[in-house]
Amino acid sequence: MEEVKETIGQLISDYINYLEIEKGLSKNTILAYSSDITGFFDFLDEFYNNNVVLDEIKRKDFSSYTKFLARKNINPSSITRKIASIKGFFRFLCFRRDIKKNPSISVTSPKLPKRLPRVLTKNEMDKILNQNLDIETTAIIELLYSAGIRVSELVNLKLHNIDLAQQVIKVFGKGSKERIVPINKRCIEILKKYLKKRELKAFKYNCEPYLFLSDNGKKISRQKIYKIIKQQGEFIHKKISPHTIRHSFATHLLENGADLRVVQELLGHSSIVTTQLYTHISKKTLREIYFNING
Repeated sequence: MEEVKETIGQLISDYINYLEIEKGLSKNTILAYSSDITGFFDFLDEFYNNNVVLDEIKRKDFSSYTKFLARKNINPSSITRKIASIKGFFRFLCFRRDIKKNPSISVTSPKLPKRLPRVLTKNEMDKILNQNLDIETTAIIELLYSAGIRVSELVNLKLHNIDLAQQVIKVFGKGSKERIVPINKRCIEILKKYLKKRELKAFKYNCEPYLFLSDNGKKISRQKIYKIIKQQGEFIHKKISPHTIRHSFATHLLENGADLRVVQELLGHSSIVTTQLYTHISKKTLREIYFNING
């Protein structure tokens, strides 16, 4: 039985290496995949009394696992993510011919209620941006909003990714996909001021080439960005995250007549279906404005 466990462990390790090297996924994403897949096989070990055979895993095993997670009060979105991770693993095994057939091919995830992401109004964003904040904080918020980038993309921006003359930044999104995103004049002016401050830090430390730095000259952490945005949410009495700023960016573009395909490109969405969510938010916001005015 230990030999079977070692074999499955090695296959999981092979898949994780594939995700890291071939797909270029982030460490956090890879850790989540690993945890999801390992959790499934831990369940099967107990279910089959440590007698798991890969080629004998059935569709019903996935159904049993989904029910098991639901009984543990795991929320539907987390269950959906776990099932997606596990299905990806079995596709990988099938492609490599480690298994004869894919038992997960017809497995479906729990249906999720459609939830519109939280967005800020233009006035709320202006209120945040027009505060008397330090230049680094202002630059972080302005860049998140002006370019609509993810927090992971922001912390990984390097100096050579910024072209102030051409008014663009080069962003590396999910799967290391590169895209060029324009930035407005206000953002450019703020970045120019911030870069002067950054130069002073660069003199003090042997700084890494990232745009935003921690106090010791290393790359700024995601946690620091989340903390900054959380503080801004407290200022306007709302609970927000960096992704709220990204949602607001997309919604405000659509409300001002931007084409859906353009917004898709700016956000780096591989599918326009993901971007279409913002059309619902935009319509919802317009309805609220109408009824506020007309009662």
